[in-house]
Amino acid sequence: MTQANHHQIATYLTDYALSELVRYVMEDTGCGLEQAMEKVYNSSLMPALQDEENELYVQSPAYLYEMMNTPIPAGSTWSLPS
Repeated sequence: MTQANHHQIATYLTDYALSELVRYVMEDTGCGLEQAMEKVYNSSLMPALQDEENELYVQSPAYLYEMMNTPIPAGSTWSLPS
């Protein structure tokens, strides 16, 4: 797989995960789209999800939602277990 193809796949999967995360927030909290997007995009998970090297985009949106709602220590970042 070329680097360009890998990037396209990662972008597609990340976008899908983000849309599902927003949907989960709306369902769980009853908030509107804008508030749900704000919660997802301002979460501690977001930088890690956008970093293709972490490969978090391969995880299911449900798993990512659990991660997003799990507090992490200050200064830590999300990544897949080694």
